[in-house]
Amino acid sequence: MKVEHYNALTARISRRRMLQGATALGAMAAVPMTARIASAQDNIRAEILKIPGVGMGSPTDADWQKVGELCLGPTKANVTEGEFAGVELTFMGLNNQNLHNLLFRGFLKSWEAYTGAKINWIDLAQADYNPRLQQAIATGTVDFDIIEMGAPFEGDTAGKGLLDPMPDWVAAQIEADDLVAYLKPPVGTWDGKTYRITIDGDCHTLAYRKDYFGEGAIGGAEMPRHWEDVNAMSIAVKGQTDPLTGLPAHGFLDPLKGWGGFGFYFLEDRASAYAKHPDDPAWLFDPDTMKPRVNNPAWVQAIQDVMDLIKADAYPADQINADPGTTAFSQFLAGTGAALTWWGDVGSSARTSDTSVVGDVVGFDINPGAKRVYNSKTSAWEETENFAPNLAYLGWGIYVTNRVSADEKKRKAAWSAAAHLGGKDISLWTAAYPSGFQPYRNSHFVFEEWEAAGYDRAFIEDYLGSNRDSYNHPNAAIEPRIPGIFQYYSVAEDELAKGFAGQYASAQETADAIAAAWEKITDQIGRDSQIALYKASLGM
Repeated sequence: MKVEHYNALTARISRRRMLQGATALGAMAAVPMTARIASAQDNIRAEILKIPGVGMGSPTDADWQKVGELCLGPTKANVTEGEFAGVELTFMGLNNQNLHNLLFRGFLKSWEAYTGAKINWIDLAQADYNPRLQQAIATGTVDFDIIEMGAPFEGDTAGKGLLDPMPDWVAAQIEADDLVAYLKPPVGTWDGKTYRITIDGDCHTLAYRKDYFGEGAIGGAEMPRHWEDVNAMSIAVKGQTDPLTGLPAHGFLDPLKGWGGFGFYFLEDRASAYAKHPDDPAWLFDPDTMKPRVNNPAWVQAIQDVMDLIKADAYPADQINADPGTTAFSQFLAGTGAALTWWGDVGSSARTSDTSVVGDVVGFDINPGAKRVYNSKTSAWEETENFAPNLAYLGWGIYVTNRVSADEKKRKAAWSAAAHLGGKDISLWTAAYPSGFQPYRNSHFVFEEWEAAGYDRAFIEDYLGSNRDSYNHPNAAIEPRIPGIFQYYSVAEDELAKGFAGQYASAQETADAIAAAWEKITDQIGRDSQIALYKASLGM
């Protein structure tokens, strides 16, 4: 589908209407109805989706353990009981929002009991994750056997020989063919070898409060579809009363504090609409020179958008210290603000987390677009509507390191633990409940399974649709898998923080500082090799 046709389609009809048209985008494989819904006794997927059940409160460790035990069948098909007795593995991952590693502990409890292996844990906050991993990359050594990691780091890890290639039996156990198209190779691979078990399908989508919009509502008739109007709405609701909480109303929630490099994705959400031209796969760097585009007029406009809202005092108090975890979990889900862009798991958390108060009023869409787009090839603005969903981070995955490569028993144990976490059935549970992950398999898009868990049809069509439409958008902004990508992102956060605090005179000066820092990183890594890898990541 051509971009202009896609944009016209989404402008005319609602997401729900589009999804009811069955295969408007046609990327997700249909599953036979006879295989979709079975009794809990005969269908593990139906059984685990009732743990604890939508509307029954946040899942607990007991729930995670029960889900893990019910999904142990594929492990038992490949591993004999007690086969890994005496093996100890070290697992490094996140502890964000009491998710990620905490769930993995519960999921792997029965795996440890069955296999005889023991797992030791390295838990990291989001802001600490990148520095900790960069230390291993810089020294060329790892002190962990398994790592939860995103695809952008593959150039730094697989490219430097720090990872162990996936055995064939693992791909079969996890049913890797079920992944949505954009997460299939080359994602997860390097030099023709596969290293990744995908456990997430990261892209950023829009979540917004429907009670802010409609006839007589404080935000206007409908949620704005373009960033220019998002800013206008945010300024217009200032001084009004939130219709749900009775507290001061706020519009769009930008995180203004860095998050170990991950906060830069949220400026990208704005910039991609201005900077990702439909005829050009590149938007971060010039693919022939690696010259940064982050200080071109498109990026400067995105930075200016945020600075305008800071100047207008449109954000909640102390937003300068709000990182993305704050905007999602302490603000939006708790009833502060009209909208934000975030990874899709905000959607499942809206209905299944004890801390959410917006589950009945939340709606979803692809990221806002822009009314004009910058053409880097002609160095000119084009006055045409543009949408470019940000496929931020390409999802979390589980990787095994080279520390186990010489010990076959330990190697099999590490890959078995990783395969258990990346299994097809357990993945449905993590997509439907608070986990830190969002839908990423074709089989996650069977609406009837979600309804059986307690989601209503309209909500799940809207939520899953925002993910599906982003994955399949013809002008999606692709995440580059190049060495040093989080060095670029981290230094950009540092410079943005200075700009937002008024230490730079303008958005242009802020952008120029980022570009200068990026040039130094490219030269340190090696410009020619970066050009080749950047082009490859864009399919050029």
